[in-house]
Amino acid sequence: MMKTLQVALAERSYPIYIGRDLLSQPELLTQHINGNEVLVVTNETVAPLYLQSVLDVLTDYRCESVVLPDGEQYKTLEVLNQIFDQLLTSHFSRQVTLIALGGGVIGDMAGFAAACYQRGVPFIQIPTTLLSQVDSSVGGKTAVNHALGKNMIGAFYQPQCVIADTNSLNTLEDRQLSSGLAEVIKYGLINDPEFFTWLEQKMPALRAREPDVLAEAIERSCDDKANLVAADEREHGVRALLNLGHTFGHAIETGMGYGNWLHGEAIACGMVMAADLSQRSGWLPAQDVERIKALLVAAGLPITTPQGMTVEQFMTLMTVDKKVQNGVIRLVLLQGIGKAVISDDYSPDMLTKTLESFQH
Repeated sequence: MMKTLQVALAERSYPIYIGRDLLSQPELLTQHINGNEVLVVTNETVAPLYLQSVLDVLTDYRCESVVLPDGEQYKTLEVLNQIFDQLLTSHFSRQVTLIALGGGVIGDMAGFAAACYQRGVPFIQIPTTLLSQVDSSVGGKTAVNHALGKNMIGAFYQPQCVIADTNSLNTLEDRQLSSGLAEVIKYGLINDPEFFTWLEQKMPALRAREPDVLAEAIERSCDDKANLVAADEREHGVRALLNLGHTFGHAIETGMGYGNWLHGEAIACGMVMAADLSQRSGWLPAQDVERIKALLVAAGLPITTPQGMTVEQFMTLMTVDKKVQNGVIRLVLLQGIGKAVISDDYSPDMLTKTLESFQH
């Protein structure tokens, strides 16, 4: 059964399709392509698995592909240029549609290229990892990394649709599956306590890749995110709740060198750090912190920071963050499971104590 959700953004609204065997349904994709030119952007890992399936659907189009190296360390302006090189060498017009076939890195880069090429051309998301299906493919955030900060160069740019074929998760490495589960757990923590409880019950089935359970987790995650995006497309308010754990987690990703810790691994640790600070601030009961840790461990995720990262390194990297306002780091903290808040009303001393408690 295919599920269809809608991201409600007036004239920029678009559907999210979730289900099995969606790549073998040509009309799902072709109904969202307006012109007759297509560039498929993918990477070296995904291309051998799924590129031909997509190309087979597009035989009536002038279609080419560009295959990028795989990994967060390649999410750079230099590698982004490979997409522009292909577009320009092939003389693609403003009627071209870009298709992002891959995980979050590919989705972010293809989307950013689409936002920039000839000042904006359409693009479609076909996410092939759990993390990209539940998070990065939805909501229109596109970006590349800089050596000094993650996702600091980018644009808000919505896709024409998202096609999440759950069959693609069958070829996903266990570590990548766990990485995606971090973002799934995040939705339960920020505003969906019933979902968090459901995840505590269903985690073994999720890690065993039971299709119906995975599909439900993806649907609930996308629904939670779509509602926040519809309420606050450009992250001036409630959408920032989606950044739970991300200020800490992005510091880990940058500090360790992009790609050494997967995004979801860093976010898992970041959520535990946010929970720790919330507990120190008197907002979150100790038993809730333990539930959060237990669920992350059950998902196969780390709950301690990398060896060697110092308090000073964390503080330096956390100040290079899109959520810093007037020199103050705004953090997403917890007043309970399912009740996240955006706050700069925390004690700097408590933040230091949290960072010190994770140093090892």
